[in-house]
Amino acid sequence: MPRRLRLGMVGGGQGAFIGAVHRLAARLDDRFELVAGALSSDPQRAQASADEAGIARSYADWREMARAEAARDDGIDAVAIVTPNHLHAPVATAFLEVGIHVICDKPLAISLAEGEALAQLAREKNRLFALTHTYSGYPLVRHARELVERGDLGELRVVQVEYAQDWLAEPIETSGSNKQAGWRTDPALAGPAGCLGDIGTHAYHLATFVTGMTPSSLSAELHTFVPGRRVDDHVQALLRYPNGARGMLWASQVASGAENALRLRVYGTKASLSFDQENPNELWFTPLGGSAVRVTRARVKSAIAAHATRVPPGHPEGYLEAFAQLYKDAALQIEALDAGEALPAESRLLTTVDDGVAGLRFIAAVLASSAADGRWRDIGKR
Repeated sequence: MPRRLRLGMVGGGQGAFIGAVHRLAARLDDRFELVAGALSSDPQRAQASADEAGIARSYADWREMARAEAARDDGIDAVAIVTPNHLHAPVATAFLEVGIHVICDKPLAISLAEGEALAQLAREKNRLFALTHTYSGYPLVRHARELVERGDLGELRVVQVEYAQDWLAEPIETSGSNKQAGWRTDPALAGPAGCLGDIGTHAYHLATFVTGMTPSSLSAELHTFVPGRRVDDHVQALLRYPNGARGMLWASQVASGAENALRLRVYGTKASLSFDQENPNELWFTPLGGSAVRVTRARVKSAIAAHATRVPPGHPEGYLEAFAQLYKDAALQIEALDAGEALPAESRLLTTVDDGVAGLRFIAAVLASSAADGRWRDIGKR
């Protein structure tokens, strides 16, 4: 059994949803031990949060944490960054500079320039920079990607992806009682993209991950439905692909009645597939002129899906397991990098800083297109 890697965490103190998710995911496969954290900038709250999470070493400043952990013989191997978006780049930079691997929540940064600088630094330091695009960890999402890769769908023609939530359908950020809503609707903390950066990037990444295709251009509209809100809460975009395929992306956080409705449909010349994140243990595959086939997680004959499967048929796996898969693959890659070995083939689907840069290119193109009343914009050009 390989040793457990030592993990640190920045952000994610008491009451933070995503910090708790990262801690659970990191422990699920017993590949990480959380030993250090800067969970809050307030020393007392940082210590209280560390005590609650069973973290041995507490810091009130992430800069101090980076310096101190790098100097220790038993310092952390990797840091998980679960702060508001505006801190992702500065925190990641500090830890990369001292040679510590990074596992960061998405989006990667609040600007394309920041993201590109992080990618360059990770390459220079030869450190892993994993980005937690959770939904790529589902076994059947990985199986769907394999179906596309081996040509079961034929040439792809249409890509439809949507992500609908309703938790921001009312101005809850003004109540002062919802910390998540407060910072996610503040452009100083979340960046210039609201719904677009929060869940639009998840939809974009899922479509790209499964199809293996990156759109060449888009026409997009951002909208803010809730009066007084300072960032978008709704986005819709038309996508054009280099092979001639067409796509549509829709994301909304004001879709009344929607919980976490991330859905993908892909249509090719031979067949189509459909995936619904709220039912992640099944995938629908329909050949042209044939009957729809319900594919279940534990019955697929797929090595890449098996690598991401933990329990027998009929036992559902869900969001936490998908999140844990990213930590499992990150552990495999960290061990390989530290040993100077090739990255394990089974970990190849881990989402990284390069996926984050692609997401920031998408954000930049949507912002530019929407500002120009939906004019078509090339993705990757500022």
